[in-house]
Amino acid sequence: MCEYCGCQSLTAIDDLTREHDAVVDLIGHARDAHRAGDTDRMAELARRIGAVLEPHTQVEEHGLFPALTDEFPERMAALEAEHRRVETVLEEAAAGTPRDAAWPDRLVRALDLLREHILKEQDGVFPAALAALSTEQWEAVETVRARVGTRMRQPAG
Repeated sequence: MCEYCGCQSLTAIDDLTREHDAVVDLIGHARDAHRAGDTDRMAELARRIGAVLEPHTQVEEHGLFPALTDEFPERMAALEAEHRRVETVLEEAAAGTPRDAAWPDRLVRALDLLREHILKEQDGVFPAALAALSTEQWEAVETVRARVGTRMRQPAG
């Protein structure tokens, strides 16, 4: 992932990046399960991805994106629309393995979109936020994070 602009030196961005990294790992496992025809495993991984993304998306949509909307309204709206598209497919597995035979392919397409989405955030949104957000805006991001938490283990130290 991105390491060239220094945005990961901020706790808020570092946390979001660690969540992205975890999701990318889970996407790889879901693709492996798809190749193996293991729909039950795909559903379990979809739930795990959704669990990581739930607080992550809240931080982005209620903290980070609003601070960038004045400058990049169309991009922030597009990113939020992508969140909804991915969530819709992930939520189909919330109660177990979907019975729809087309769901595994829909999941793979949604995960492809999610992977591209993560790159947009890492390479575009996070560096833009580093350059554009005020101290008060970063505090607002941190307030959202404090409210919603994370599903990730915190690093030692």
